[in-house]
Amino acid sequence: MRPESRGRLAALTRRRWFAVVTDLALAAAAVVDVIVLVPDWTPFEIALAAVAVAGLFLRRGFPWVAFVLVLPGLVVDAMTIAAPIALYSVAVRERRLPPLLAAGAVTFVCFLLPDWQLPELDYLAPSLLYALLYAATPIALGALVRTRSELSDRIADLSAARESERRRDEQDVLRQERARLSREMHDVVSHQVSLIAVQAGALQVSSTDPDARRTAGVIRSLAVRTLDELRQMVSVLRADGAPTLGDKPQPTLQDLPRLVADSGLPAALITDLGTDVAPPLQRAVYRTVQEGLTNARKHAPGAPVRVTVRTSTTTIEVLVENGPPTAPALPLPSGAAGLRGLRERAELLGGRLDAEGRPDGGFRLAVQLPAREPER
Repeated sequence: MRPESRGRLAALTRRRWFAVVTDLALAAAAVVDVIVLVPDWTPFEIALAAVAVAGLFLRRGFPWVAFVLVLPGLVVDAMTIAAPIALYSVAVRERRLPPLLAAGAVTFVCFLLPDWQLPELDYLAPSLLYALLYAATPIALGALVRTRSELSDRIADLSAARESERRRDEQDVLRQERARLSREMHDVVSHQVSLIAVQAGALQVSSTDPDARRTAGVIRSLAVRTLDELRQMVSVLRADGAPTLGDKPQPTLQDLPRLVADSGLPAALITDLGTDVAPPLQRAVYRTVQEGLTNARKHAPGAPVRVTVRTSTTTIEVLVENGPPTAPALPLPSGAAGLRGLRERAELLGGRLDAEGRPDGGFRLAVQLPAREPER
């Protein structure tokens, strides 16, 4: 269960328990009000009081039923606790003004005329005032709570609308940035890689040295493959990050031997990984090996490289190790962006990355991934 779902369930459980405790407390208060006067009541009046107290437990789902059950007890002996509670519950859920006024008028009359008898003339004015307050106060409180709840719902709707608008603005910004990146990648990177492919093809045709022709062929094939992947990336950026089906599929574990063979390094591949691995995990393994070979070629020319891919019941371990360089490192630009991208990819899949130098001057790149793709 997701954290937000657990939070909503916990909040709902707390609200339910609060409602239960509140109902029990109000019913207990009404029972105390009844017990105080029980010695002076007849069995009929006690029965009406019991019905009124029981009616309070219906006030949330059936407020009008609870109000009707409370009224006889109010007429008999002016039960001062149960009646305003039931009237308040009606006011909380009833939006129409005429029914509220009718319920208030009935409560006013029942409170003013206990046992259907008018109060004495000397107490008539205070009795009218008390009856008015007795009937009007629950209605006012209930209407206030209902209005507050409605305003809270409207504020929540406005907040949700603002959040949705903010997300749309963010998507617009991301869409513009993706379009800009796709243009830059197409105009700059694609142009340079195309020139590399063309020059390598010309060298392959014109050279008489077999080794030079073979090397030029490898360079040309790598440049063409890079252009294919670059076109797929540009398509993804232009499609707002949606997955697209290009002319060539994404790399899989079956491409690892060719990747190692085309690296131009004295590299050995040891793997026991099958092909029944989720595509995101296969791409993560491929990109890890690719980055490890690239770093070895750039920073440790001539060093032997060992690529090991092992799997267990729970994890996939990718290890790329190279020895110390046997020639000066190539003066190529480097900003460690490749390792950062690998680390982010591994963390998104629930794994981790470790990269460190070895005491002998070599380098070790290790990535551990879960054997199954984590649920979203």
